Amino acid sequence: MKFKGIIFDLDGTLVDSLHDISDAMNAVLTGLNFPTHTYETYQYFIGSGLRNLVSKALPASNNSDQQIEICFECMINEYREMCTLKTKPYDGIVELLENLTSQNIKMAVFSNKADELTKKIASEIFPNNFDKAVGLSTEALKKPNPFEAIEISKKWNLKPEEILFVGDSDIDMQTAINANMFPVGVTWGYRTEKELKTSGAKLVINSPLELIEIV
Repeated sequence: MKFKGIIFDLDGTLVDSLHDISDAMNAVLTGLNFPTHTYETYQYFIGSGLRNLVSKALPASNNSDQQIEICFECMINEYREMCTLKTKPYDGIVELLENLTSQNIKMAVFSNKADELTKKIASEIFPNNFDKAVGLSTEALKKPNPFEAIEISKKWNLKPEEILFVGDSDIDMQTAINANMFPVGVTWGYRTEKELKTSGAKLVINSPLELIEIV
């Protein structure tokens, strides 16, 4: 089948945002005199939205819903100011997007990052590539809920099976399956090839330009 559209995850797929996310959360933790975490630890906190990351980063003894909500607001405020300081496209991503754009392949971003921040990062780092960028507006629509992905397919007038869903996590692969799209895992992000395949990836790629061959 010829694929006519691609939906990309953002963090760990298009951009390496680990340092900015980690620095913002550690600033909140430091301000509260709580223990901070390494970048390596944050790799496994990313993927289920920033509220979930906050919950994982807080000490077990200070993890009430009220504390999570307060720290989430603080984290968003910190991250809003630094979300593009160290965040950069992975090697080969810019070339990939330019190639796909020249082929008139429809492209969108679907992230579990807050919608405001997803749009900010996508528009600042990739100003001319994406037809749509959508992030998390309500917890009920968080990936692996396929609702937003299916809405994108409707906007494009494409069948879900004509769309590649590209991501670096088990959640992305589950979202693709739930949307009846073709799940492609990437190994340059925050999860391993084994995790991606176990989660349902039909194909796993090791560099962005491999995606051109699939399309």
